[in-house]
Amino acid sequence: MSDDPEDRMLGWDESVFRDEHVFEIDWLPETFKHRDTQMETLKYALRPAVRGSRPLNVIARGPPGTGKTTAVQILFDELTAQTDVKTVRVNCQMDSTRYAVFSRLFAEIFDYEPPSSGISFKKLFSQITDKLVEEDEVLVVALDDVNYLFYESEASDTLYSLLRAHEAHSGAKIGVICVSSDLDLDVIDALDTRVQSVFRPEEVYFNTYGQAEIADILGERVDRGFNEGIVGPTVLDRVAELTEEQGGDLRVGIDLLRRAGMNAEMRASRSVETEDVEAAYDKSKYVHLSRRLRELSDSETALVEVIAAHDGQQAGDIYDAFSAQTDLGYTRYSEIINKLDQLDIIDAEYTDVEGRGRSRELTLNYDADAVLERL
Repeated sequence: MSDDPEDRMLGWDESVFRDEHVFEIDWLPETFKHRDTQMETLKYALRPAVRGSRPLNVIARGPPGTGKTTAVQILFDELTAQTDVKTVRVNCQMDSTRYAVFSRLFAEIFDYEPPSSGISFKKLFSQITDKLVEEDEVLVVALDDVNYLFYESEASDTLYSLLRAHEAHSGAKIGVICVSSDLDLDVIDALDTRVQSVFRPEEVYFNTYGQAEIADILGERVDRGFNEGIVGPTVLDRVAELTEEQGGDLRVGIDLLRRAGMNAEMRASRSVETEDVEAAYDKSKYVHLSRRLRELSDSETALVEVIAAHDGQQAGDIYDAFSAQTDLGYTRYSEIINKLDQLDIIDAEYTDVEGRGRSRELTLNYDADAVLERL
């Protein structure tokens, strides 16, 4: 190899990346590593659907970035390719009401969106079940991030409608996979008793990956996404170490690899070095925060901004500033506080205030500048 530094520099038309799409969160790996037990349980639960019967229901739980959504996507792809089972994955961050969930089901089943207004839930529900019975299809619904339905108090009604579909329309066969990343949420316990009586799911837990497992999984992305020799073992191990520090969330590691590669290109380097990883970490460690903030409504975003400006103050004082900005009442304000607390964006602790009794103190769980930068 030449010792000339220019020979080790990237040209304008060169890149360290072979396929940058590999570093997108929705990219599905060819091999799904370290999740054999979880996949076997999911397949066991859905096997009746292949035979034309209603499948077993499932709760898939685990910390963020532990492969729950990937497992569902891989399984659904297999079912679609090899069987007549109809599968629909609903992102409950986006569709967080019963009506929105069934609108998504309608769109996937009929291949066009339902009318935006003028159609009742009863009619929407009836058209879906009519189609399933007419086509003699089994439907498996994955409620991904189902915890968002609980935050909006929509989970019980949504699940009740899905689980009782065969009673409302004889011959309708629907199974449900609930996917939750909120470890503080007991899905069964949080449901109405009317739903608990019919929802007896198989439970699948996705544990946090260890550092060696993280390195193994990310290594496949390195091999597919970067040109040969760009990322060495030392760099990959550092990425795995930092990912483990962030709770083993693979999304952090994936984003970290992409940003480190971009940093190397900025230096016109033909290799990603540890310095590129360290420089990228300050942004990549907030990837889960960015994802949560993107899904907030305008009023929820407004409250986060107000809390950032009044961090650590009492809920009553913050409400005055929030109300002046949005004209929303205290009931909706309290609901948003509860949701932001459940999302772990803020901490809403009750404290004793002299002369005022007990009040909630609202504090951000992240650096205020980091939050405001991502809103």
